[in-house]
Amino acid sequence: MSFLAQTAEDPSPESIPGAADGRAHLFNDRTAESYRRSVTDGVGLVASTVARTERPFTGVTPGELAPEISGIDLEQPLGDPSAALKELERVYLKDAVYFHHPRYLAHLNCPVVIPALLGEAVLTAVNSSLDTWDQSAGGTLIERRLIDWTAERIGLGEAADGIFTSGGSQSNLHALLLARDEACKLVEKEAAASGEPVPPKSEILPRLRILTSQASHFSVKKSAAILGLGYEAVISIPCDQDRRMRTVALARELDRCRQENQVVMAVVATAGTTDFGSIDPLPEIAELCSRHGSWMHVDAAYGCGLLASPTRRHLLDGIERADSVTVDYHKSFFQPVSSSAVLVRDRVTLSHATYHADYLNPERSAKNLIPNQVDKSIQTTRRFDALKLWLTLRVMGADAVGALFDEVVDRAAEGWGLLDADPRFEVVTEPQLSTLVFRYVPGDDSDPDLVDRANLHAREALAASGEAVVAGTVVDGRHYLKFTLLNPETSLRDIAFVLDLLAEHAGQYLALHIEPELSHSRAS
Repeated sequence: MSFLAQTAEDPSPESIPGAADGRAHLFNDRTAESYRRSVTDGVGLVASTVARTERPFTGVTPGELAPEISGIDLEQPLGDPSAALKELERVYLKDAVYFHHPRYLAHLNCPVVIPALLGEAVLTAVNSSLDTWDQSAGGTLIERRLIDWTAERIGLGEAADGIFTSGGSQSNLHALLLARDEACKLVEKEAAASGEPVPPKSEILPRLRILTSQASHFSVKKSAAILGLGYEAVISIPCDQDRRMRTVALARELDRCRQENQVVMAVVATAGTTDFGSIDPLPEIAELCSRHGSWMHVDAAYGCGLLASPTRRHLLDGIERADSVTVDYHKSFFQPVSSSAVLVRDRVTLSHATYHADYLNPERSAKNLIPNQVDKSIQTTRRFDALKLWLTLRVMGADAVGALFDEVVDRAAEGWGLLDADPRFEVVTEPQLSTLVFRYVPGDDSDPDLVDRANLHAREALAASGEAVVAGTVVDGRHYLKFTLLNPETSLRDIAFVLDLLAEHAGQYLALHIEPELSHSRAS
């Protein structure tokens, strides 16, 4: 029997239970109009929800929302996209946290620009995977062009390269993987040159150290653990009063490591710490790394918006001397999650992440100059997230993006002025970027622990009200509040309004608790 005869006897979709219904939902030439209607309805629902959103949050609690979602029977499909959207409005959109609102002041979540949302719609429907050329074609070249553009903005040189990632944590992990293997290669090379036995990697790893500031991102320690070095391989360098790495302390630690036969595989400088927005002294750190032969990584996940700034690019001076750089476009380029990248000065170092699989990216592909992005990446399957940034630059231009970031930095400076002049609050440091760390302080000598609790209460009460969302952190063992400004629509009036609410909540808490605590103290 011929192949065509065999296939003619295959059962039709209609004879397979559920197959016909399932095929009706596949996106293809026959269902294009259905796709258009469904997506239009979904976009319309989101647009109308955002248009009428008056607060960044409803204040819903996990206990209130969990029964709504756990009560949905996933074995009973609704069948109708309209019904599913109506349900989604009830269990998600109604209580979502809306970063576009000017009184969302909490984490490093930015409002997003419309060209990027257009890119998201396109890339999701086409569903390119950016691991190999035969799955992405033009998408590969667009991503590579954006990597080149970013490397040019940083100033890494002609040999630079990089790859898009899922976020800053993965970018930092990727960079430290490369730094680790470069350090091991150097130790092996030095041993061979001196005529000593080349030590196995298992003997080198315990000697490796990563130096970074006390204010750096936790992903540095997490990366060390994932890479088999352990948390203890990360040495924290003290910061100055502006929460920037002290280079005198860094120089001292570099010397100590050398004397104790430890290998500094990387110095991680931060261009925009998560808590304070502080930028480490990059030129001085670069000079120390050059002198000691250490890999310099710059975590610019937050501060990368300065690369497009028409007025503040100089704050990143020294970043061009880095061996690797993390950038998060979904923080300060106003892109939807996820949109991040890691870049390196020397593209050859990316080979430490290369593995050739016969079914995917065989070695002959590289020899034939086929541009398979998986050769550079920790991930295999990757979304075409670069398209969002591409359309943003093609529609708006880099200067417009940078000007938006400049606005939030300006607003943070104005907010610092408000806080510094307000006796109800103490502020930790004047911001370099757009983060303000402060706390409510009563005018008396209240118990510091009680003041801690008052600040924690103020944050929680504010979130429960839905009027605003702010973050919190710990500074020198005490609880502080934090504004992270990433929305150009946030006004000084918004900041003042939220400060008044925080002071009110904290003051009410203290009024309720000071007298009982004093009475308890007297009784004791």
